[in-house]
Amino acid sequence: MLVAGSGRSGTSLFSGLLQRLGFHVPQPEVPADETNPRGFAESQWVVEFHARALRGAGVQVSDARPGAWAQLADLALDEHVVRQLRTWLRKQFSEADHVIIKDPRLSWFLPLWRRCAEEAGTQARIASVLRHPASVIDSKQRSYGAWQGEVGRAAGWLNQMLFTERASREGPRVFVRYEDLLEDWPRAVGRVGEVLDLSVVRDAPVSSMRRAHDFVDRGLSRSRTQWGEDVEIPAALRDQAQEVWELLSQLADEDDGQLSDKLDVARARYVDLYSEAEAIAQSSVLAARGSRTSARPVSSRTIRFAARMFPDRYKSKVPPRWRAKIGRVLHQSGATRP
Repeated sequence: MLVAGSGRSGTSLFSGLLQRLGFHVPQPEVPADETNPRGFAESQWVVEFHARALRGAGVQVSDARPGAWAQLADLALDEHVVRQLRTWLRKQFSEADHVIIKDPRLSWFLPLWRRCAEEAGTQARIASVLRHPASVIDSKQRSYGAWQGEVGRAAGWLNQMLFTERASREGPRVFVRYEDLLEDWPRAVGRVGEVLDLSVVRDAPVSSMRRAHDFVDRGLSRSRTQWGEDVEIPAALRDQAQEVWELLSQLADEDDGQLSDKLDVARARYVDLYSEAEAIAQSSVLAARGSRTSARPVSSRTIRFAARMFPDRYKSKVPPRWRAKIGRVLHQSGATRP
């Protein structure tokens, strides 16, 4: 079982439920922390394997670039990488019959995992947990800080979910709404077991059901399903994210293949939107690159000047290192001189 999709979407809840019903999370697990006190149900080996590959390709876990997918596509053809993952996966199946792999980075590697699962003698089943992007953004801002910003997180969610949907088409898959898990997890997980033909779910003993029931935190807030006035995202990006959320939500009810064309169109529209944004921001990108080549220190006066360039409501969304870079550019251009 591969649990793919955006982080902070409820994937830990879903994977934790299946773990308690009988799925094996390869050990050791990523330890719980304050952002997820009940645990992640993630294998440390998997996280490190994905993180190395992303660093090598220059891709972020929530990368908004449509072209970032192409930078990782060749991994499924790299025999060294395939052999490494296939060997590890076979070892896991020697220890358990039902293995669950979950990691926010997993979406980038679905073709690789599907190939290795097949060569290990099994078929990958893919589950994607859906949560409204406004809720995902809010959760990420609170859990991970505002270094990326709401706009970047919205674009990252859209890019990740569009390409995750496309990469999961050729094979058994299911979409699960986070709200449905909170509202009635036995029904939601039961549907997953039925769609994917999971005996470990279908035949779960009462003791496992009780452990799963106790795992669900009744204090979790319900998903935010609307864009609040406090979320400052360009209208075109917000509208596209809302459209994709609605299309994916329909897949959670019935994945009959009828929505593929609409999702393909939505993906093409996002590629166009991102290309336009890149073209508009080209001067800023070039300026940032130029600032990295300069070793000249930035004075406190310059950084203060750069900080004044941002309206108060944006200051918390602009990381200090970017303020310094902008200050360096302004300093080099003479904008801060009397």
